[in-house]
Amino acid sequence: MTMATEKQPELAHSARQGVRAQQYADHITNVRKTAVSNARNAARSYTGDREAFVSWVEAAAIYHDLGKLDEANQAVLRSGSQCHLPIAHEDAGVAELDSLGHKESVVLVHGHHRGLFSREEEIGKQGRPFRDLERLAPGGEKVADHVDRLLRQYEKDHVTAGCPAVPTAQLSSLHGCGFTRRLALSCLVDADHSDTARHYGAESEIPVVQTRWNERLAALERYVGSLPGGSTPAEQERNQLRQRLFQACREASIEPRIRTCDAPVGTGKTTAVMAHLLRVAAERDPELRHIIVVLPYTNIITQSVEVYRKALTLDGERPEDVVAEHHHRADFEDLELRRMATLWKAPIIVTTAVQFFETLGSSSPARLRKLHELPSSAVFVDEVHAAIPSHLWPQMWRWVETWTRHWGGHLVLASGSLPRFWQIAEYRNLICGDHTARLADVPDLVTDQSLRDKLKQTEAKRIHYFRRSDSAPALTCRDVVEFVTAKQGPRLLIVNTVQTAAVIAKAMRDEGRDVLHLSTALAPAHRDSIVKRIKLRLKDKIANWTLVATSCIEAGMDFSFRVGFRERASMASLIQIGGRVSRGNEFTDSVVWDILLQDDQFQNNPALLVSRQALDRFTLEKLNESHPAELATLAMSREWTCGAEEKARKLIKDEESMEYPSVSRQCRVIDADTRTVVIDRSLAEAIRRGDKVSKAELLQYSVQIWANKIEKLGLQPLVADGESESGLFGWPYDYDPEFLGYMAGVLKLADFIAAGGAVI
Repeated sequence: MTMATEKQPELAHSARQGVRAQQYADHITNVRKTAVSNARNAARSYTGDREAFVSWVEAAAIYHDLGKLDEANQAVLRSGSQCHLPIAHEDAGVAELDSLGHKESVVLVHGHHRGLFSREEEIGKQGRPFRDLERLAPGGEKVADHVDRLLRQYEKDHVTAGCPAVPTAQLSSLHGCGFTRRLALSCLVDADHSDTARHYGAESEIPVVQTRWNERLAALERYVGSLPGGSTPAEQERNQLRQRLFQACREASIEPRIRTCDAPVGTGKTTAVMAHLLRVAAERDPELRHIIVVLPYTNIITQSVEVYRKALTLDGERPEDVVAEHHHRADFEDLELRRMATLWKAPIIVTTAVQFFETLGSSSPARLRKLHELPSSAVFVDEVHAAIPSHLWPQMWRWVETWTRHWGGHLVLASGSLPRFWQIAEYRNLICGDHTARLADVPDLVTDQSLRDKLKQTEAKRIHYFRRSDSAPALTCRDVVEFVTAKQGPRLLIVNTVQTAAVIAKAMRDEGRDVLHLSTALAPAHRDSIVKRIKLRLKDKIANWTLVATSCIEAGMDFSFRVGFRERASMASLIQIGGRVSRGNEFTDSVVWDILLQDDQFQNNPALLVSRQALDRFTLEKLNESHPAELATLAMSREWTCGAEEKARKLIKDEESMEYPSVSRQCRVIDADTRTVVIDRSLAEAIRRGDKVSKAELLQYSVQIWANKIEKLGLQPLVADGESESGLFGWPYDYDPEFLGYMAGVLKLADFIAAGGAVI
């Protein structure tokens, strides 16, 4: 008598590194539960068809791994092999959902690993969109044909495993809103990634931190009330303005859902806008889920996080649980804290403009994973003039308008030089497109005209702009050293490239001048050290020294110099260096110089061509007689005619045409193709040996260098794995942690090459 062999349970994930295999039914059950929960939380304020949205996500969750039931795939999963599955596992879910009429769910399953689609590419698939027509199954037939032949067997095994079937839906065309589609994919991807990571022990459930908005607002009021009032009449006047601004923002109406705050630098926008959003949160609680603060530069995030953690943490709480810091430099030794930040799970998240705005337009599952936390949240974009390139705003505005109007969002745009681009006819027309609704103006949080006038008067007398004669030649390295150091210090010079900064700083030091240097040529650990030295030295208001820097210090840094010099770049950059000069109105003779540089040793920044051309057209009188917000708005208008319009129209066209990979590429806030280069030699050797190195240590002791410079510098990958294009490199040349960073080696290398040497 022959005994029947019991069929082994189907698997979703193979055994790995001592962790058992995960059964298919368990994974589907878990992903469905979490995905539906994500969708319902995201849709709690959705003005559209909430149940339809949830159903897209649920159907996709049920069938997202249907193709793993193919016997060839199961054989690989049972063997514990790390090889790729021979049959693209998403194709079966696509085929089944398409046959049932779930068009949006098809898109989600198709994209849950590979990302959102290109409509043109899918149209070209011989009438079989979203199917795998390129790869071949082990038998030699196309994967799509193989799947079609076995689809009923997959469905039978799916039901036998105890998983639900998806009912037939009414056939319909794809949804017209790309933002909604990204949210749906986020709900699925987060559920899928979370369950897989939890199974393998890489993640655990993140503890829920109570929002407690009312209590945090009261804590913020106590914090602001405890700040020192100032010792001089100017400081006392400034503090009174801060208090008035704080109260005005706190009491401002919570409608409409998009507001501005154009208060000048040094007037306390960091806490004032937070007070407004906490009040919004308190009045909408428990509807509001998160407050997200968006800042343009990594180096100013930690400064804001420190303030928020001091002001908003309640008794018995860990500050890191309440205010999460999301950027590539954050110290994530605690894995759970890292996930609270990167997945936007904390009550308050402070992140970069790159993270926030690139996520809105992304087609990547990994980046979109956190997006479903954005509905029913409030966002504060500070230093908005520096957040993104001007050509991105029309499409970004369409997305944030959809989010605030239909998904319960609330937005505040803040800057001392706020560009009101929505008032520019060309922007308005492109934002509105064919929509019949007019773009409404965006009111400021401060409606008290007497306060607005006082803030404006204070800003007008704080600094003045100067230029050399239009007929004067551009400054060489020798010229700029003499020109800058002739002025009474402390002095700040900001230039457009790392190389220009290093050349000028070295020339000053070689002449015995008192100079510090700060740029991304220094690793983060060493930049932090120099920032502390700068703050200490600035306590002496009459010291005669110079800081030579790049735009990495341009926004948000709490520095106050006596005089500033800015290599011509953009209106926003010129205004922002003004925010680092006489920041508290402590100097009566402060000026900012707009200068042109030209030297064979300097490098130009081609990304600034459009904004620089726009700034060329401003007269000195216009710079000094206009409010910074007016200047910033006019500069954006001029950038539009200098090349921004074509880029903006292309982005909107591709979004409307569902060309999502193209949209994602165009939404790069910083178009920087760089590689990570480790400057600490002992750390580099540890990586070469294969030792375990913490991510935090790696980020603190590495720099980013343009990809096209890697070969020119002869840099070698630390791991010979064939992945050098995206891997780690070691720095073999001189590195100066206290002054020039890696540019110490580059400048010495340039001298070597000029003398006839070569890098081989």
